[in-house]
Amino acid sequence: MNISKGRINRAKKVVIYGPEGIGKSTFASQFPDPLFCDTEGGTYDLDVNRLDRPDSAQMIYECIDLVKNHPDICSTFVLDTADWAEKLVIKKVCAANKWESIESKDYGKGYVYAYEEFGKLVNRLDDLIDLGINVVVLAHAKLKKFEQPEENGTYDRWTLKLIASQNCSNSALLKEWADAVLFVNYKTYVEQVDNKGKKFKASGGKRVMYTAHHPCWDAKNRWGLPDECDFDYSVIAPFIPVKSSSVAPSAPSTSTAPVDAIIDAEQPQTAPTSREYTDDLTGVPKALASLMRENDITTEDIQLVVSQQGYYPRSTPITSYDPDFIEGCLVGAWPQVLNKIMSNKDLPFEGLSKS
Repeated sequence: MNISKGRINRAKKVVIYGPEGIGKSTFASQFPDPLFCDTEGGTYDLDVNRLDRPDSAQMIYECIDLVKNHPDICSTFVLDTADWAEKLVIKKVCAANKWESIESKDYGKGYVYAYEEFGKLVNRLDDLIDLGINVVVLAHAKLKKFEQPEENGTYDRWTLKLIASQNCSNSALLKEWADAVLFVNYKTYVEQVDNKGKKFKASGGKRVMYTAHHPCWDAKNRWGLPDECDFDYSVIAPFIPVKSSSVAPSAPSTSTAPVDAIIDAEQPQTAPTSREYTDDLTGVPKALASLMRENDITTEDIQLVVSQQGYYPRSTPITSYDPDFIEGCLVGAWPQVLNKIMSNKDLPFEGLSKS
């Protein structure tokens, strides 16, 4: 038995679900070097790498095994989508047992078989994680009546469009497996249009991403994200590792601009070190503290910019920030953070969410 200490930077397991046509596949295409296993044929209009469309659960397994045996062909494996993959799993179970449908077996045992087979699929995805390959699973969302045992009445809530019976839930299995479950939807605003409060109209339609549990949907993350974010990959980009072996080297620059001008343009702005640094950085992670001292950035500078982006209130001390947030958003995107601090503190910067 080995004992490990501290954070381990490993490949991520991300589930993204939402209504059809909202842009889940396009979002997934921005992950590092993605390879799509397109079960529903929804990526034909995207410029992405994809495997042949699987028509059976066995073919999905073969797609995963191909990546497992050739781990350098991608940095991210995208299963698009889980609910269509589940249909193929059910088809496999029915064929193996010579059932006409999954409900042919009494007492719901057919769903138990489907749950066990779906678990095998998830286990195969874990094999890719062990190789340093991110796994992104897309799924459609559906509205379902929900009733809490301790409350009266029911209400609608969004959930994964998967088998979700009490004793065998593929939806629960996938959510438990993932590092992050992100729910995306259109944000709608309802406005009153009369003086009596009887007529209303809906407006809006902005795409948003929810990252934390809510009575009306399931979501989670371990990165300290705001509960509601723009549906933009740059929001989670700092937390998604890139497998270095599959990243092509940069092409040599062909610019004819003077070398000094190119270097100057690529360097982040730095603050003049005209005073002795006096801020108390006790408890601030070493990497961030070092950058702050080198560039004469105060704790107030950091707190202001972080609050402008909506991650933490301005009064929250840096020592209370999530360590992954500090490492991924502040240290990982330091040039952008620093440039925004130095240029204009009053405008939200892109360094934390659009690095």
